[in-house]
Amino acid sequence: MSVTVCWDPQAGQPAARLAAWRSMNAVVAGDKGLWLSLFHPDAVVEDPVGPSMFDEEGKGHHGPDGISAFWDKTIANVERFEFVIADSHAAGDEVANVGTITTYLPGNYRVDTDGVFVYRVDAAGLILSMRAFWETDRAMATARQVDG
Repeated sequence: MSVTVCWDPQAGQPAARLAAWRSMNAVVAGDKGLWLSLFHPDAVVEDPVGPSMFDEEGKGHHGPDGISAFWDKTIANVERFEFVIADSHAAGDEVANVGTITTYLPGNYRVDTDGVFVYRVDAAGLILSMRAFWETDRAMATARQVDG
């Protein structure tokens, strides 16, 4: 599996930005255990925010079991991820990253998902919430077959 992360915050960054960076790196590495360890036991993942093919009720994926199931339903089915963060705005215990997540799917398909990805952390730097604002139709409009 090829891995690429196109954004690397320097030391001394706010805790939420570092947690987001660690989350992206764990996803790129395909390391579910590491990724899950970044979340507080009461965390919630909303990716995308609102009802979607991954969360019909739009209530998010809660706690270790829900977040683990989210990984299995989504992240585990992607052959390769690339994150390009164009901008990052940290405030208090949160960060909003603006960028594109490129996913390479089975059958040599590529999808580019533009969005705003908001992380909130606790005092220990564990992720309390991850909220991804992106539009399914807009992302799927970028789907295309690429050379292996």
